[in-house]
Amino acid sequence: MTHHQLDLVRADREQWLKFYYFIRAAFSVAWVVAAFAVGPSSAAIAGALLVLYPAWDAAANFVDALRSGGLAQNRTQALNVLVSLATTVAVLVTLQMSMNLVLAVFGAWAILSGLLQLGTAIRRWKSFGAQWAMVLSGGQSALAGGFFIFQATTPMSPTIANVAGYAAVGAVYFLVSAVWLTVSEWRQRARRAQLGA
Repeated sequence: MTHHQLDLVRADREQWLKFYYFIRAAFSVAWVVAAFAVGPSSAAIAGALLVLYPAWDAAANFVDALRSGGLAQNRTQALNVLVSLATTVAVLVTLQMSMNLVLAVFGAWAILSGLLQLGTAIRRWKSFGAQWAMVLSGGQSALAGGFFIFQATTPMSPTIANVAGYAAVGAVYFLVSAVWLTVSEWRQRARRAQLGA
């Protein structure tokens, strides 16, 4: 592959990442709004939202990996897909038992998926901007997971609001990454325009 072709591939993947981060942010915001607006009044809807969250993460990571060179080149994301699918099943099962168990499952998932996201961001760091936000997001996710597991051991019964706060922080990180990439693209265009003038 020539240098020009490599530049085109990189530019295409950066465009995809920008779109991907915006979509992830939008979904998380919509999920958080639904969790706070409808979740507390309906156990069935809250349960459906809790199942949807890791299922969406699995689908999003799968598509991102395919658009970024395939699952073989993106092993951390391939693992994230499997972890999120397993979490979806585990949430379905534990919803029949107790919210404490559901929160413990979310805690384990937040730790594993956070570390895998951290690995993905570090791998992408040399090629793409905005990865510092994804590194912070992955690290924060792992810490939040530990806190979820601690909360799950307390006598208080958790609600969907416990997870919604975590999702809201995730939305901020995705939005920051998307905006950072957009601003970087504008700066590059302005620089090219100046050089061409």
